Amino acid sequence: MPATLARLRRSPSTSWESRTVSWDTPAGDGWQHGGVSVVAFQPSRLQILFALVLAVCATPVAFGAPFLWLVYLVPIAVVVWTLRTRTVVDAEAVTVRTLLAGRRVPWSQISSLRLADKGRVHAVLNDGAELPLPAVGVRDLPQLAAASGGRLADPAGDQ
Repeated sequence: MPATLARLRRSPSTSWESRTVSWDTPAGDGWQHGGVSVVAFQPSRLQILFALVLAVCATPVAFGAPFLWLVYLVPIAVVVWTLRTRTVVDAEAVTVRTLLAGRRVPWSQISSLRLADKGRVHAVLNDGAELPLPAVGVRDLPQLAAASGGRLADPAGDQ
């Protein structure tokens, strides 16, 4: 069974991709999970364009005085954040990767999900701690439920 890749855009701020991968996936793909559905929630790559425009617009300021070239660190940080931050969900665990850290939490340690302000989603762990899920919004809950391997109920399901 060959690997498939479906990329769907749902809003300007975030995008999600669903990959179903089998063992005959070419080496180096990084998604070899034996046919398990993997969903990665990540910020929109359109933010890289924003960072490039910001760098071009900052050029006159950067050469205005000594040490103002440090203003280029802002677009670089935006690009690094956009490329690094993501939440990867599969049937075994939730993997959260932020700018400086990453954490893999098995579903057995997650007791529930909490909907935070501005449509953000947090995983509530068994010890009561909360784990923010970057790039996962309320609109992503059906995809999150589908990738959880039945551990989460689909909120859009029939009552």
